[in-house]
Amino acid sequence: MSPVYAEIQISNPALSELSAIKTDALVDSGALHLCIPKHLALQLKLSTLEEREVTLADGSRQLIPYAGPVKVNFANRTAFVGVMILGDEVLLGAIPMEDMDVIIHPTTRSLMVNPESPNVAMSKIKSVLKCF
Repeated sequence: MSPVYAEIQISNPALSELSAIKTDALVDSGALHLCIPKHLALQLKLSTLEEREVTLADGSRQLIPYAGPVKVNFANRTAFVGVMILGDEVLLGAIPMEDMDVIIHPTTRSLMVNPESPNVAMSKIKSVLKCF
């Protein structure tokens, strides 16, 4: 199966004077986070908040910088998320995808806005019942 790529914009909401960066992101609903290479983190002037331990696809573990938030835009959708700084390309995982209410179209293998909510991002929130 061929990989899915989508053009997204990422920016640093704390430094609005910096231009957003348009980039092609590898879209992977099996990954969780937004990951960006170090050179993009430097361009966005992101500060490392902490280091996090991650498990990579090969099963190995390593500590990587975690920064943010960053603003992510795709089509008419926006998300504010933390970012893992690693790799050589942008990876768009399930957390920002869920936040923006976007899906991978199974036939065209492209990222698209959820057709059930084309104008406004939708989330499912369950209420918590209080016991007395």
